[in-house]
Amino acid sequence: MNIAIIGAGLAGLTCAYELRDTGAKVDVYEATDRIGGKLHTVAFEGGPTDMGAEAFLARRTDAVEFFRELGLGDSLMEPSGLRSLVWVDGEARQLPTGGVMGIPSTSETVKHLVSEETAARIDAEGETGFEWEIGGDVNVGALVRERYGDEVVDNIVSALLGGVYSCTADDLGLRATVPQLAGELDRMAADGLVTLSGAVANLERSRREMPTGHGAVFNAFKEGYQEVYEALAEQSGADIYIDAFISGIEPAPNGGFKLKGGEDTVYDHVIVAVPAPTAALLLKPLAPEAAESLKSVKLANSVVVGMRFANDEGLPQNSGVLVANGAEDVTAKAFTFSSRKWPHLAERGGALVRASFGRFGDTIAMSADEDDLVDWALDDLKTITGFDGREAGLEEIYVQRWLGGLPRFDEHHLATVAEVRGALEGLDGISVTGAWAAGVGVPAVVADARVVAAAVAKQLQT
Repeated sequence: MNIAIIGAGLAGLTCAYELRDTGAKVDVYEATDRIGGKLHTVAFEGGPTDMGAEAFLARRTDAVEFFRELGLGDSLMEPSGLRSLVWVDGEARQLPTGGVMGIPSTSETVKHLVSEETAARIDAEGETGFEWEIGGDVNVGALVRERYGDEVVDNIVSALLGGVYSCTADDLGLRATVPQLAGELDRMAADGLVTLSGAVANLERSRREMPTGHGAVFNAFKEGYQEVYEALAEQSGADIYIDAFISGIEPAPNGGFKLKGGEDTVYDHVIVAVPAPTAALLLKPLAPEAAESLKSVKLANSVVVGMRFANDEGLPQNSGVLVANGAEDVTAKAFTFSSRKWPHLAERGGALVRASFGRFGDTIAMSADEDDLVDWALDDLKTITGFDGREAGLEEIYVQRWLGGLPRFDEHHLATVAEVRGALEGLDGISVTGAWAAGVGVPAVVADARVVAAAVAKQLQT
């Protein structure tokens, strides 16, 4: 039995790993010159440094168990616990605690970021309910603006969501990005009055009632995410072809599929683990309805500028800073003070800082010159924190452009994913997975890929 996997990112490599004991021959095709996809660890002189995702939600115990299965348990690192800042109206202020992705239950934790009028509006929100469709989705920005006002969206929620999804709250769906809040609104709608503040308060209460001893919310890897994608590749036993652009999937005359640009092999099953636009092109001849649905998935571009400094004197004792949407005095959307956030990176000495640029709809990732990006990163860092990176001794720089790095998870996205998978149900031998199908975040991508691989393994046994 032969299986082809198109895409050697986290989803594709996880599928290959999960299929290692099926007895099938697995070939993985990657169009670029490296494996890992959106996970990318570069070799700074100070040590391996992530220029894509740098952490994962460790409260997802399925992910933790998976990484331990890979033999990476000793590599899991916990953060320092330092607070983050948010840049609002030309001032760095404490990022509020509590709430759900910046959406508060009361004004108490956010009153230093909004006007008195907005604070009063937050506290009065629970007096009147709103209509909520159980199981449906709405635009995050539209909902929070309607209930709390613009300041909460622009100063807090978009800043937080922008760091995760490279989109503002106005580009995202609530159930697609904050599913626990949508679920609580479902529960309230079944019982009666639905309020945003009440739903957030209920989730805060449930967190407080959780047993202690669960460890840090996030984990990273000591030597970066390269540990994950290299372990998956090695332990999968698959043949992995890089610089291998697959331009099409064709039905073979006697059953199965052949790949344009692949080995001269007939594959019993093909797993498509690539971004949505590429998947649409590959699937169009085989499943035109699925391909048409996939065309509606838009991608956000972003840039990460990694900088290593000789010393960290003057760098705030915070894990990073987010930038409010609409800020005109800085260009970056966020900074991560990696050597403050992660003790294992602080042990290297000096300072390690990542600057992020680009949100859905802008062109900065495609059009900005590399020198300009570095200058903006250094200038914005000094504006926000007072830390002069040039004076501190800028020893290394790495600029990573993520063109089409993340799908836009708008209020129609989950329905689109359901449409795609529904359209593929009658097409034997083709499966899809990836960030667009699973949701942003390493645990979500891993979980979806494992489900897809398990289904393929089951089919091979029949």
